[in-house]
Amino acid sequence: MQPHPLRHMAKRNLGETRVKRRRRREDPMQVYDQLPRDLRLWMQSAKLPWSPASCRRVWLKTKARGDSLEQALASLDRAEAATLARSEKPLQGQALPDRRS
Repeated sequence: MQPHPLRHMAKRNLGETRVKRRRRREDPMQVYDQLPRDLRLWMQSAKLPWSPASCRRVWLKTKARGDSLEQALASLDRAEAATLARSEKPLQGQALPDRRS
């Protein structure tokens, strides 16, 4: 019996990132639907596949400090940049991929 084609596709859906996948306690779609519109719009243009719970955590932290919408979105941008920087570092003992092609 052949493996289901969508199973293979689901593994590729995260792209070429080294960000670890985690099991979710909540229904991600339900959490997403409850997010503020501005946060959902940010998630749509994000470079990484952010979980709604992760975004909500950063959003609530910035809002608790009294940050403005712009400051909250800037915090999300910084968190994404930091995650991208971590995922682009080679794993110990691995060389960087050749990007000349």
